Amino acid sequence: MILREYCCAKLHRLKVTETNINYEGSLTVDQELLDSANMRAGEKVQVVNINNGERFETYLLSGKRGSGVVCLNGAAARKGVVGDLIIVISYALVDESDWDNFVKKFNPKAVLVNESNKIDSVISIYGESSRVDK
Repeated sequence: MILREYCCAKLHRLKVTETNINYEGSLTVDQELLDSANMRAGEKVQVVNINNGERFETYLLSGKRGSGVVCLNGAAARKGVVGDLIIVISYALVDESDWDNFVKKFNPKAVLVNESNKIDSVISIYGESSRVDK
C-alpha cells in the first residue's frame, strides 16, 4: 500500500474578520463555509496568508452559521491581521489503489468566497468539469 497526501478541500480567499490572541488556539470559520467544503470542527488544516506569505497548521472550530466569521485564535493571531486574505486547505491520505474511488465518493471541492466571506462558487478540485454549483 502506498499512501499519498492530497488536497481534499480548500476555502479560498477568506477574509480574516477577527483575531483573539487570548484563545487557546485554532481557527474559527463560519459553519456554512465548513459544510460547503466538507470540512469539520477539529480537523487539522494548513492556513496560507496571501498578504504576508505565512503558512501554518492549526485545527478548525465551528463559527456561527451565516456570520462570515474567520477568526485567528491564540498563537495563530500572530500570523495575520483583520482584513488579510487566507486560504484554508485540508488534506487526506489516500491509497493509490483507491484514488478513483476517493475522487468519486468524496468529490474534493474548492470554495471561493466574495469579500464578505459568502460563497461565490464551489469548484471541483479534480476532474474535467470545474464548476460544481454557484
